[in-house]
Amino acid sequence: MSDAGGPARQERLYVYNGGFLTQNRVKRILDLAGYKVSLGAPSDGAAVGVWGKSPTAHRGQRVADRTDAPLIRLEDPFLRSVLTGRSGSDPLGLLIDKSGVHFDPATPSDLETLLRKHPLDDTALLDRARDGIERLKEAHLTKYTGFDPDHPAPEPGYVLVIDQTRDDASVTASKADRNRFLEMLFVAQEEHPGVRILIKSHPETLLGQRPGHFERDDASDRVGFVDAPVSPWRLLEGAVAVFTVSSQLGFEAVMAGHKPRVFGQPFYASWGLTADEIPVDRRQRRLTRAQLFAGAMIEYPTWYDPYRDSLCSFEEALETLAAETRAWREDHRGWVAGDMRLWKRKHMQDFFGAHKKVIFGTADRPVDDRKRMIWAGGEDRTGAVQVEDGFLRSRGLGAELVPPLSLVLDDLGIYYDPARPSRLEDWIAKRHSLRADQRRRARKLIRTLIKGNLSKYNLGGALPHMPLGQRVLVVGQVEDDASVRLGAGEIQTNEALLKRARAERPDGFLIYKPHPDVEAGLRNGACNSESLADVVARRSDIAALLAEVDEVWSMTSLTGFEALLRGKSVYVTGAPFYAGWGLTNDLGDVPPRRRQNVSLEGLVHATLIDYPRYFDPVMGQPCPVEVVVERLAEADMPRAGPVNRALSKLQGLFASVSYLWR
Repeated sequence: MSDAGGPARQERLYVYNGGFLTQNRVKRILDLAGYKVSLGAPSDGAAVGVWGKSPTAHRGQRVADRTDAPLIRLEDPFLRSVLTGRSGSDPLGLLIDKSGVHFDPATPSDLETLLRKHPLDDTALLDRARDGIERLKEAHLTKYTGFDPDHPAPEPGYVLVIDQTRDDASVTASKADRNRFLEMLFVAQEEHPGVRILIKSHPETLLGQRPGHFERDDASDRVGFVDAPVSPWRLLEGAVAVFTVSSQLGFEAVMAGHKPRVFGQPFYASWGLTADEIPVDRRQRRLTRAQLFAGAMIEYPTWYDPYRDSLCSFEEALETLAAETRAWREDHRGWVAGDMRLWKRKHMQDFFGAHKKVIFGTADRPVDDRKRMIWAGGEDRTGAVQVEDGFLRSRGLGAELVPPLSLVLDDLGIYYDPARPSRLEDWIAKRHSLRADQRRRARKLIRTLIKGNLSKYNLGGALPHMPLGQRVLVVGQVEDDASVRLGAGEIQTNEALLKRARAERPDGFLIYKPHPDVEAGLRNGACNSESLADVVARRSDIAALLAEVDEVWSMTSLTGFEALLRGKSVYVTGAPFYAGWGLTNDLGDVPPRRRQNVSLEGLVHATLIDYPRYFDPVMGQPCPVEVVVERLAEADMPRAGPVNRALSKLQGLFASVSYLWR
């Protein structure tokens, strides 16, 4: 079972391992898949559940044999979690097999039967498989993702020999032992004379949780160990050959374009994609990489969505893992956050402190190997990462102390400062070319945002009366905002912007939309708009307003980007992040480094998918953008507390000294 469906009919699954009772995630996935975990003796055709070929599996096996009950074997999926199960991480899904277990060739498993008999010829399914392979490579995702993809990889040109943990069930099922691993190492050296041999240790071995088959004495002048947390995809990229017994990394080697030498009988062997030392004779079908991936990753597993508490598709599970992995990779060393206002600290801790608490203080003070961050626009700190609100922020204003659902981290600059490159610029340039799945995801996101009338703050509010004709929306901003100070160019006031729009559109119906923070009296930027605009859209829903106008004028406002999503003509007098890519009418000076034409989907993918991080306020954990969009659309999130509301009213009295609370 791979894709989401309705609630399954419940049947009892009798278990004899305490782990089934204590691991709530496993119980919940089984419940959604139609199995109620139970104790006692099975009756009336109820099934017995065991964990793969674990040391306790024999208990359930004996009960099933004695009662003639069906036996169901459960295992971790091939994309499991950031850290290992022994480290306390919950799985993203389960492999629920009614025939056998995927790593044991003694009995055909449901996966083997699927690979032998399923047509695996549906174009859409195979496209999903190809896209999935590329997404795993791009995000450096594998079974356990707790490693740094930027960690230096060995110089390419080596033979990769993959170790596994001792007494691993897949090794035992292949009747392998240390001698088999030593034989594999010997053959690797014989078949590749003069080439370096690198032994890849298992993650649990590196963590000291379980020993591997290779020992330090097995190293030599030609043979060394890879103990550093290098991305498996980078290791495979630099290898000239791959040797394995039954490791999942052998499966990923196939996906990376290798034909690995296999000394066991794992699920991916004997389909024509591996060089098999011990073939499985009944596997006579020849598969493509996409077919193997479709069967093993899309059709076979049962995937789980923790945000919606439901079963889900492979792609949804993959993006869950991608969000969790990104947060771990960026946060596990810890952060020192400098000059953070008191009201921001709780949600900064929520966002960045799940793996190691954030230390608040001075960002230029070194603390062990922690990284340093400052709020963007503050005092410059060489080497510090800048933090800023994301583009789908909240339901409510930042100036009202409503915590954000998205934040951006930028180690190059910050997106609103055109004077220097930013990480967002890098992403936009990279997304001038998109894979089909990336384009589909961006288009779906655009449709959802438009359908839900979503914008940065999502405040609501009625629209003013607007006659037919050319409707021109002029977007006001906070005049002392960093994006205006740094990126607005010659026009830096709302009044000057209105005058320019009126000069260019003398017969147009000008609608002026003040910035919500200015309307609330919390920031600077009020102007005599009534004398220049035909109507002032006070407290109007900006998303609904965009649907009714023909074009938008802005200095650097994010509203210009939101207008592009809705197919509007956008005129910018400054150099916001979305200008200069061929999508806007640029009236100001745009950095010459932005000379690449990018599609709207590419801009959206970079801006809303790649650049920000998202936080689910319901689950209290990192999430993909689609979850935040859903929460915003359904208003499914905690409200600002009374303390925040009181502070926001107080700060309105001191808008002229906003640096005290911003």
